Amino acid sequence: MNDNRPAPTGRLRKFVGTLALVVLVVFWALGAMALAQGRVTTLPAFWQFVAYVILGTGWIVPAAWIIRWMLKYDRRPETL
Repeated sequence: MNDNRPAPTGRLRKFVGTLALVVLVVFWALGAMALAQGRVTTLPAFWQFVAYVILGTGWIVPAAWIIRWMLKYDRRPETL
């Protein structure tokens, strides 16, 4: 099946990606705080450290996917 819809422009992708990054960071921070206050405090010290590292850096992978999508080149009809 051939999809003839126009691809979003770079400007639109960057706007949507920026909104997605803000939403990701806000929800990740709220979720990490909720987990850190509840379940992580009952773990032994080593596992608390591991949990805090994961909670603190886990947002990087989804953010990288969003940024990669934002920075894609625009498809031009003459190059297809």
